[in-house]
Amino acid sequence: MTFTSAVELPGYLPVYSGKVRDLYAPLDGTGRPVEHQLMLVASDRISAYDHVLDTPIPDKGVVLTRLSLWWFDQLRDLVPNHVVSTDVPTSVAGRAVIVHRLDMLKVEAIARAYLAGSGLEEYRQSGSVCGVELPPGLQDGSRLPEPIFTPTTKAPLGEHDLPMSAAEVGAALGPQQAEEVSHLTRAILRRGNEIAADRGILIADTKVEFGRAPDGSGGLVLADEVLTPDSSRFWPADQWQPGRAQASYDKQYVRDWLTSPESGWSRASGEAPPPLPPRVVEQTRAKYVEAYERLTGERF
Repeated sequence: MTFTSAVELPGYLPVYSGKVRDLYAPLDGTGRPVEHQLMLVASDRISAYDHVLDTPIPDKGVVLTRLSLWWFDQLRDLVPNHVVSTDVPTSVAGRAVIVHRLDMLKVEAIARAYLAGSGLEEYRQSGSVCGVELPPGLQDGSRLPEPIFTPTTKAPLGEHDLPMSAAEVGAALGPQQAEEVSHLTRAILRRGNEIAADRGILIADTKVEFGRAPDGSGGLVLADEVLTPDSSRFWPADQWQPGRAQASYDKQYVRDWLTSPESGWSRASGEAPPPLPPRVVEQTRAKYVEAYERLTGERF
């Protein structure tokens, strides 16, 4: 993908621009890229329905970075993470980290503890999600008996991720690594809900990223972000009610506005979504900040 970040950082070489994050390579004293490290910068961009929206959400990059760092600490005994340092240039302080360079797995690792979104759509059609058979009679927002692993492909920007079966993941990663990814993804969601429940939040589902050292040494490493409002569905526990769409702390607020008559936009149109109105931007920022404060117990 073409690098589109507007931030120029002396001592860092732009490498890649994703939906919401930008990658830079630190330069050594000779001006050459440091071989084993990258700087990951979280922007205020927000994506929905496979589109990056024109309207940023103020402070979003800082919220995602600080919350990920907090969760990395909570999960340290389950899986190592990619963080090296938070010693970054002042212009990106708070929303950037120095990380280990990894070879990322070519699978979107997703776990679900509750039924919602694309999982709900698939269940209504087949009674299963990614080949995992589920009990009959589940509704929008139903709690699942146990967290399930429902991976997808990693589609290019603008294209849709597609559900993968256990056999397809095994073919892509190898049986042993596929089982390890499934186990760790479900364990991360389970741990996340154990912690979040005491803070009044249910984590319905989450997407995590894993990589390995380029030389093949060591095991899986948790990378990118973890258990944030961008990668997960956060629901207020006291408002949870199966059988309807749930109130949320995540970007569902943006999705709901985009699919409302007010936006005038259709997912089937193939056109880019319209800019977000100020009230949607303000409410989305407030949701992100509230999720951060409730989970960490810290003022943002």
